[in-house]
Amino acid sequence: MALTAGIVGLPNVGKSTLFNAITNSQVLAENYPFATINPNVGVVEVPDERMEQFVAFYKPKKTIYTTFEFTDIAGLVKGASKGEGLGNQFLANIRQTDAIVHVVRCFDDANIEHVEGSVDPVRDIEEINLELCLADLDTVENRIGKIAKKAQTKDKEAAKEYAVLSTLKDALAAGTPVRLAETDDADEYIRNYGLLTAKPVIYVANMSDEEIGDPESNAYYCQVRDFAAAEGSECIAICAKIEEELSGMDKEDKAMFMEDLGIPQSGLDQIIKAAYHLLGLRTFFTVGEPECRAWTFRDGMKAPQCAGIIHTDFERGFIRAEIYSYEDFMEYHSEAALREHGKIRLEGKEYLMKDGDIVFFRFNV
Repeated sequence: MALTAGIVGLPNVGKSTLFNAITNSQVLAENYPFATINPNVGVVEVPDERMEQFVAFYKPKKTIYTTFEFTDIAGLVKGASKGEGLGNQFLANIRQTDAIVHVVRCFDDANIEHVEGSVDPVRDIEEINLELCLADLDTVENRIGKIAKKAQTKDKEAAKEYAVLSTLKDALAAGTPVRLAETDDADEYIRNYGLLTAKPVIYVANMSDEEIGDPESNAYYCQVRDFAAAEGSECIAICAKIEEELSGMDKEDKAMFMEDLGIPQSGLDQIIKAAYHLLGLRTFFTVGEPECRAWTFRDGMKAPQCAGIIHTDFERGFIRAEIYSYEDFMEYHSEAALREHGKIRLEGKEYLMKDGDIVFFRFNV
């Protein structure tokens, strides 16, 4: 299930440094605009404390975490919607992603140039949002031009689409992203148009190492937090430089370093988990001594569909699923005890899978 989040922001805000940390790779991260010209793609494991419990209990020969994909996209500048800078490439690259991780500069540093000459996180956010709105407005207006005449006839479908487009046009012209616009029965159209501002967003406030232990002391972070809250989005405080250092440490050193900094959870772990859940992704498990494995599924999928994630034959010949919960596993720790207490359930084709389900699929082909 290859879903991806695009890391976006103005030049020199820490996008590539964050990407280095996420993937523990060394993509180009220099102090000048457009250091990242081609989008870099990295696959990262989704941290999951439940897997650690399975591994400790079963001591499997093989452990496979579920994964998530991040794309580092070239920095956007004013006028990108009209092709300025690397605008056309930026917009094309972000169109291929499912969600946006918007990195915002929340630190002062005279040695790192800001493209606008000063640090103002809300201005920076609004600048990118405006460019994305303008790009979407162009898409919507082009579509309106193609169906306007048809909508004036008795074609009900064309008239409905025209009404949706008109609502979107008004919102975008006012600088309102599609995800925040009041639209009824418009989801199908919005998906077909591939609108950039329809994508869900996580704001990442990149601050200095001196302040990351107490984000509330950073006025820039507070501005981003309030902006995100006003539109119902999540805001995560990180220091990309520290996260890059952490990514190169082993587990023990990382834990000690984070404790010294007063950071209870890695910013990267927060971003990965937030992006995963933002897209409605959930995890089920197959466990045992040969292998413990986490599998990604979309919220709302039924048991046969999830079986098909493992192998198409599993879905085609699905009979039933034997399922127990992670919470019950933690209480009873053995399949025998789970069966004795009636905690292993037999579920059929209509069962909606839940996050944390531990499953054995029975099938016949």
